[in-house]
Amino acid sequence: MTTVNMHEAKTHLSRLVDAAAAGEVITIAKAGRPVAKITRIDAPQAQRRLGFLAGHARIPEDFDEMGAAEIAALFGDGD
Repeated sequence: MTTVNMHEAKTHLSRLVDAAAAGEVITIAKAGRPVAKITRIDAPQAQRRLGFLAGHARIPEDFDEMGAAEIAALFGDGD
């Protein structure tokens, strides 16, 4: 594990990130005290797939109006 001071980390950030990507753990210190750690992210987060259920579900034409009377009654129906 490598420890670098804040100034060196700012100056050589790209090099430090490359080292972290290669598996090295870098600790950043401020005034000699460790304050942060740069490590590799092991697995990228899965991308959300939009539209993967296309054609498998049906939304009714009156979807926006469904339950309108019940909702209006819950909120006093404007009376």
